[in-house]
Amino acid sequence: MTGGPGGFDGHPGAGGGGGGSPAPPAGIRTVPPRSDTATRVVLVRHGEAVCNVSGVCGGHIGCEGLTDRGRGQVETLRDRLAETGELAGVDALYASVLPRAIETAELLSPALARPGPHGHGRSVVELVTECGLCELHPGKADGMTWAEFTVEFGDLDWGSDPGRVIAPGGESWTGFVNRVAESLDTLAARHSGQLVVVACHAGVIEASMLAKVPVAGGLEGARLQLRTHHASLTTWEIDEGRWRLLAYNDAAHLAGR
Repeated sequence: MTGGPGGFDGHPGAGGGGGGSPAPPAGIRTVPPRSDTATRVVLVRHGEAVCNVSGVCGGHIGCEGLTDRGRGQVETLRDRLAETGELAGVDALYASVLPRAIETAELLSPALARPGPHGHGRSVVELVTECGLCELHPGKADGMTWAEFTVEFGDLDWGSDPGRVIAPGGESWTGFVNRVAESLDTLAARHSGQLVVVACHAGVIEASMLAKVPVAGGLEGARLQLRTHHASLTTWEIDEGRWRLLAYNDAAHLAGR
């Protein structure tokens, strides 16, 4: 069975029955109809952080917030969102408890505000912080340089041993991915049918892909090693319990910086 010149998406009505043409059966269709009741969760990677450039393990101790360059990256994203209005009127704004994520959320907040009553003013959504949205918890490695980490704890290869904790009191890769999966499920259930923006981390975004896209071994320690840009957008749609990836690593606003 062939799909014609445009594959199955080339069938009349593949986009959801537009133009009066019937759509293909649900089991064949590759472009699902848009849902007006779905939840949208937009994950924003923080801007460049001090710990990213200093080579420090940036947990609660080691994170010193964004660099000037990182703030500029987030401000560029904020300006894009203010111009397009694509995320205006969010229902909830979250960040991890780490300074680089909180600073990112605070910088973006004005572009996410809801119009006030009768179109007067703007109503800024309250920022909520949750540790479940943090980067992998480093335990005793927190605040160490990576050179110090290697001396203290030796070499660590999650590709071959994803269940090994990073350091005493810290998480393993497998534990981290499962923690993020649970946190995102809780978030989506809490805000069913709403638009949620989350300022978080590259690891959280990769964990969301492993947990929510059909990836072999996603919750058992697989790794994608994605190159997720600072101040980029990754958008999920959740409809009747199914997570659908709408966009990954959208950083068009940073082109030419």
